[in-house]
Amino acid sequence: MSRRVVRRSKFRHVFGQAAKADQSYEDIRVSKVTWDSSFCAVNPKFLAIIVEAGGGGAFIVLPLAKTGRVDKNYPLVTGHTAPVLDIDWCPHNDNVIASASDDTTVMVWQIPDYTPMRNITEPILTLEGHSKRVGILCWHPTARNVLLSAGGDNVILIWNVGTGEVLLSLDDMHPDVIHSVCWNSNGSLLATTCKDKNLRIIDPRKGQVVAERFAAHEGMRPMRAVFTRQGHIFTTGFTRMSQRELGLWDPNNFEEPVALQEMDTSNGVLLPFYDPDSSIVYLCGKGDSSIRYFEITDEPPFVHYLNTFSSKEPQRGMGFMPKRGLDVSKCEIARFYKLHERKCEPIIMTVPRKSDLFQDDLYPDTPGPEPALEADEWLSGQDAEPVLISLRDGYVPPKHRELRVTKRNILDVRPPAGPRRSQSASDAPLSQHTLETLLEEIKALREQVQAQEQRITALENMLCELVDGTD
Repeated sequence: MSRRVVRRSKFRHVFGQAAKADQSYEDIRVSKVTWDSSFCAVNPKFLAIIVEAGGGGAFIVLPLAKTGRVDKNYPLVTGHTAPVLDIDWCPHNDNVIASASDDTTVMVWQIPDYTPMRNITEPILTLEGHSKRVGILCWHPTARNVLLSAGGDNVILIWNVGTGEVLLSLDDMHPDVIHSVCWNSNGSLLATTCKDKNLRIIDPRKGQVVAERFAAHEGMRPMRAVFTRQGHIFTTGFTRMSQRELGLWDPNNFEEPVALQEMDTSNGVLLPFYDPDSSIVYLCGKGDSSIRYFEITDEPPFVHYLNTFSSKEPQRGMGFMPKRGLDVSKCEIARFYKLHERKCEPIIMTVPRKSDLFQDDLYPDTPGPEPALEADEWLSGQDAEPVLISLRDGYVPPKHRELRVTKRNILDVRPPAGPRRSQSASDAPLSQHTLETLLEEIKALREQVQAQEQRITALENMLCELVDGTD
């Protein structure tokens, strides 16, 4: 079918190109665990990849500049007692990464700017709250030190990693395994997909499902969902006939999709990577050898196919660089880190321009490394959009910033009242009467201990006399 009018878009010509051989990371034993996560996380400083490791789970962290062959004795991040299933860099501190594992724990790590001499084995924090494997991690986009984890126990926990506390527990919303979780741009809502085939929009602080759609994709295979810049939900899934499918949904009207397109019959789960600055979504299928990308607009058909980057080797996983880590002088609008069986290969997406000047239209101000809120401000109900920075002069990552964990005295921690911590009578100072009662109880216990000690002494003396008598 011929088109009469060519759609105007500055992203109609986006070209993907694999980096040169010497820019790849060679000889990395990528994890063989069959889990539908990306196995790779990247930021402007580091590349992290989940790897094969004996006796537990591990991942490797490489400075971006350390390309070429990786020494087989290069230090790993090891601490989990079972395979690592997901990793995610903190958006507000390029030296902090979280890992989730089959051993039911989440660990938060501080990565030094220098190359360590031996394995990093001590996390700065171990978060224990799930009863089964933890397979999903997602940092809050605007609040400092807020981390979401989701596990095989069908529970979503939201943590304050600055104190090691659970802020919120969403434990009765998903009757089956959670496949994906995504924050919206200001972190006020979550979009989740589940094995029960439901797509849910959740307000985590109210502990409520605010919108729900059953069988956004009718197939039984896992579904993925991400928020778009306009507040819509972009999904990938499967039809009843096991064809891969993508969809666009308006949470205010979940009855009919804004767009629904069938793709192909491959069985690999499509991982969507969305760039809100350009409103382009990149689809990377596990086991595929291609990256397809689409522009989401307000004009029908709303999801516009742009192009496909193809290579010979299938991908085991994929890392997606935040916008501030790109080379603006080369008109680079996205960069992927494609995992092969034994290496990681950067793939660069560019929009060719003749001018060497900074391209304002390609690079609107983008989220920077500063949080907009503190954890307790977000928990109290405040929302804030990300703090934006300009990429006009390029981005230089800040020096090593240490994450300080202030664990509260366990005696000061009282159980939260309902889904949110609230000021209640139990938080008030102890009354004089309560203090007197406690002192009386302590005095009685002390007297009881003394009486028992005297009885033990008497029994020991009797035993000695008996032993002496038999001699």
